[in-house]
Amino acid sequence: MIGLAATSAPAADVSALQKSAQNVTHPGSDPADHSDVINWVVGYTGNGSESPAPATITDAIDPNAQTYVPDSLRVPPGWTPSWSTDGNTFQDTDTGTATTAVRASHPSARQGGTDLGSPLLPPVRAVNAATGGDGFTPILYRGNGRVEAWSTFHHSNAPAAVLVCTDLSTGQLCSGGPWPKPLNTAAGPLGSGATSDISTTLTPQYVLDPDRPGVVYYAALSASAAGVGCLDMAARANCGFFPLVNRGGSPSSVNGLAGLVETGGDLYGVATTGQLLCLDMASRTPCAGQPYDPVVTPNNDQPGAGHIDYQGSMTVAGGKVFASSSPLSSSTGAHPTALGCFDPATQDSCAGWNTPRTVGAVGQYTYSAYTAYDTAGAAVGACATLTSGPVQTGCFTIDGSALAAPNAFGSVPAGVLVFNPETFTGGDGHRRSYFAIWGGSVPGAAVCYDWTAAAPCTGFPAIATHPNVNGGQTRDYGYAWDATTECMFGLGDAGVLFSLDPATGKSPCLRSGSAVRLTPSNFYCDGGTGHVQGYRNARLANIDMANVHLGQSTVKVTGTDGATITTPGLAADGTVDLSGVSVAAHPSISVEVHLVLNDGGDFTGDNRPELVVTFDGDPPQVCFKTTISEKCTVTSVSNTATGSDSTGALTSNTVNLKVAPGPLCQPKVTVNKEVCASTLASKCGPGGGGKWVKETPVGLLGVLGTAYWRITVTNAGPVGIEKATLDDHVAPSCENAAGTFTLAANQSKQFYCSTFLLVLPLKNTVTASFKPVNSPHGTSPTTTKPSSAIACGLVLCILNK
Repeated sequence: MIGLAATSAPAADVSALQKSAQNVTHPGSDPADHSDVINWVVGYTGNGSESPAPATITDAIDPNAQTYVPDSLRVPPGWTPSWSTDGNTFQDTDTGTATTAVRASHPSARQGGTDLGSPLLPPVRAVNAATGGDGFTPILYRGNGRVEAWSTFHHSNAPAAVLVCTDLSTGQLCSGGPWPKPLNTAAGPLGSGATSDISTTLTPQYVLDPDRPGVVYYAALSASAAGVGCLDMAARANCGFFPLVNRGGSPSSVNGLAGLVETGGDLYGVATTGQLLCLDMASRTPCAGQPYDPVVTPNNDQPGAGHIDYQGSMTVAGGKVFASSSPLSSSTGAHPTALGCFDPATQDSCAGWNTPRTVGAVGQYTYSAYTAYDTAGAAVGACATLTSGPVQTGCFTIDGSALAAPNAFGSVPAGVLVFNPETFTGGDGHRRSYFAIWGGSVPGAAVCYDWTAAAPCTGFPAIATHPNVNGGQTRDYGYAWDATTECMFGLGDAGVLFSLDPATGKSPCLRSGSAVRLTPSNFYCDGGTGHVQGYRNARLANIDMANVHLGQSTVKVTGTDGATITTPGLAADGTVDLSGVSVAAHPSISVEVHLVLNDGGDFTGDNRPELVVTFDGDPPQVCFKTTISEKCTVTSVSNTATGSDSTGALTSNTVNLKVAPGPLCQPKVTVNKEVCASTLASKCGPGGGGKWVKETPVGLLGVLGTAYWRITVTNAGPVGIEKATLDDHVAPSCENAAGTFTLAANQSKQFYCSTFLLVLPLKNTVTASFKPVNSPHGTSPTTTKPSSAIACGLVLCILNK
């Protein structure tokens, strides 16, 4: 590291900025060269109080001397970068080489700065989700500091606006409204108003892209095709539509579709023709050979019918794709409700499934197809639960054999609609499915089945209604499980978003939680080592521990591979000791806290409970790179950081880097030796009028006896010189007069000296030696061409020419 200026230690209660620089192009080189890339580093020592407070660090860039390197700004986790082209107005996107200042901001910096916090999600109470009554299962999104629930209206026709986002932290609609918004086939920011060119399906099933955070795929219909729609929740944008089969056709018509489900990196849907549709998720291109031959009886496939919903659903078990189908009056034939199976390996019906398996009689129908599990949690088959009349369920193994149905619906009255469940494994290792139901005498409820116990869930009501939500009128469509809070979030035909405790069925869910991924090395950007000493602790901030049920709350620390490192206890003061976790063995950890609350009184508009994880290490760093100008006039670059936090205004030390002259930046230096032709000595010194000539008149110095010399050194640039000396063997006084001197570009210096003459004529020759300013150590001096003047005696000067 170079350019670190010495500074006095700041007072212990005052924060400090420490500036340094690194030559990226020529590491360790001092001075730097023109066009070198410099990494500027600002260390922030936060000495404020333990209470979080805003902090900013700003660094100005002189555009005359250096240029910002695009995408080079690095800030510690929890800080937000911004860029400016005028030094005053900052924006959150990189402004490239036009950048004249960069900034890092933290809304709640803490003492030390070696920590990372994440808000605890408050208990989510009932929220009117602006769905117009047809919002389907919530899609949870955690990212960019937000926890959101997204949903789309189901069985909706273009151009209706259908997309809604709810901020779970505030219980309000997300910023960027008005909501709902349209879904469109063209990629780009979400629009507004009734401008959709995508129609949605009856029972949407959503697939999150594991390699594209915040991206979700859904079954969709454009004006001409059935396929896959793409929504980027992180960017609040449409990310395209990928057609898989043309709409229409005869004698069986593509009028709608069901899905999506995923296996092997491919997305699968099923058209009303019974054909399986497939999209490669990574490339977003149709799978080879798709659409595949029907594996299930068509439904709602009459030609010319337009958009009619597929009556059924999909699931995956053992790598096989299952689809249910309920051929009703709009179908090309009367058939019983059935399940079909598709094998992606053979691109055909599964072994043992040459014909679909009957689930119900003609006229009965289903909204579901879900995976069945054994008591060890392995997927063993698929089921569909019928909706008309008494609740009935048909299940089959992967090889097509009959399978005992889950005994979850014994208390459910006839005429109730049963939708696909949300299935997950809880902290106790039990895999459970939560079914959304409504209809008839049930205004909305959840039913839970424990696959591990092969029985209805213990402690969960047989029919868990929601009397605290919209008076119980919820008409549930489905739920989304949040592993962080261990709550479920539900949505239904009533258009109300609510939380549900998976252990008790109560709403709101009085649980909370947060997860912090802490990678200490990400707090540093100078490429150095030894910054991190070890993990310190995790702690709950801004929460009254009397409102936390410690006995039921848990903590888990995992590594980058997701494996559990330790499950430490949560102390009565809300802290977790992490000093026993080796930072060498685990350079990155995730700390998850799952809280069971006695009440949610700590979550108010003015108070934000958080999980904060801390390590012991050097002050965190902000870094950015610049390229030194190629202009020869740039002989140094300097940088000073400023900022502010709870302790007041901050200013770093100033770092100055010398810039060595390159081959194109060598100074042009000349020397001119003259002799005074006046008979008056007063005219032959500094400021004297001379005259100054290259050769004195014959006989002049025979009168004076002394020669007066003037030496002019001129630097025509483009850079200055230093450590310059004169070499004048005949007149050492001239060397002494000059000594060692510097000379800026486009400047001249004159030196005066004299010689008492014993022998005439006398020819005096001088040269100047110098180094360009900021020359690297070991650079040899450059010598100018010589310049001479002649002092003549009583005889002709021609004798010395």
